[in-house]
Amino acid sequence: MSDRKITPLNIAQHELIGLEVEVIESSHPNLIGVKGKVIDETKNLLILELKNGRRVKVPKSICVFRFFISEKHRIVVKGEEIAKSPDERLKKCVKRW
Repeated sequence: MSDRKITPLNIAQHELIGLEVEVIESSHPNLIGVKGKVIDETKNLLILELKNGRRVKVPKSICVFRFFISEKHRIVVKGEEIAKSPDERLKKCVKRW
């Protein structure tokens, strides 16, 4: 992970694996309220591990997520903004650098 602090403006350029996340909006009603730790990520999915140990695949493009950055800081992100593979998101950051 980068040494830079995660903010709403740069979260797409950071590693999401390891962050706690909650689905706060979705076109699929059963996904709303799903909360867990990001354990893997693909271009189109976040794979979450819930507190009960169950793993859930959540489509990025149909959800809005709340990422828990610290005890006090949360960032809300539209799934479309992160609907790229981690490598593609990092390349976009490097090109602007």
